[in-house]
Amino acid sequence: MASGILGQSDITVASTWTTVYTVPAGKLATINVNSLNYGASTIRVDIALSTQASTPTTSEYIEFSAAVSGYEVLERGGFVLEAGRKVFVRSTTPSPTLAITVTGYEE
Repeated sequence: MASGILGQSDITVASTWTTVYTVPAGKLATINVNSLNYGASTIRVDIALSTQASTPTTSEYIEFSAAVSGYEVLERGGFVLEAGRKVFVRSTTPSPTLAITVTGYEE
């Protein structure tokens, strides 16, 4: 059973979905998503929990264009995901400075 940090990514390209974590086959995961803006300017972030291969549908968003001020954190948690579901993140801000960490456990 994996636990702790399940996935991490540095988002530096605008408007491109990044898969940060995928629940392995045969597993269930309880997760938290931490979004850190390590730059001085406010950025916008989208987060989705999706079964799609590369682009989530709008019904799968848990955050849409959420503002994250400079040097601040946006954290969402308590999500229980089935096998194959992915955590997708993107920023619509040009030249984003966004570090994503997915924590939790698989069982």
